[in-house]
Amino acid sequence: MLTRRAILGVAVFAFPLLAEKELTNLTIEVKTLNGKPVDRASVVVRFVEGRSIRKFGKSVRTNWELRTNQQGMVKIPPVPQGKILIQVIAKGFQTYGQTIQVEEEEKTVEIKLNPPQPQFSAHQ
Repeated sequence: MLTRRAILGVAVFAFPLLAEKELTNLTIEVKTLNGKPVDRASVVVRFVEGRSIRKFGKSVRTNWELRTNQQGMVKIPPVPQGKILIQVIAKGFQTYGQTIQVEEEEKTVEIKLNPPQPQFSAHQ
């Protein structure tokens, strides 16, 4: 028969394992249309909707603002699974924004940035 202390110990050790399965290790690759990596692009990732996660009694962080490395990649700390908004801002490119559904433990998202669109003026 399990004692109260043993049951509590099992619950404390099982909780982090449960929380880990509800998180995704997200990698974002930012490239040009011809496949070249975009260095120093600003990447904003925000958890939008899904199960709220608590780990060790604290809420898991749900917003990140990072920059891509020379290979155009950025690794996001574990994010709760559900709907995730990704925004990318890079000089010389159109701003990218999209909401994706994340349900895997590991996910890589490849983003191809478009060049800026020409500006039109009514005054010529």
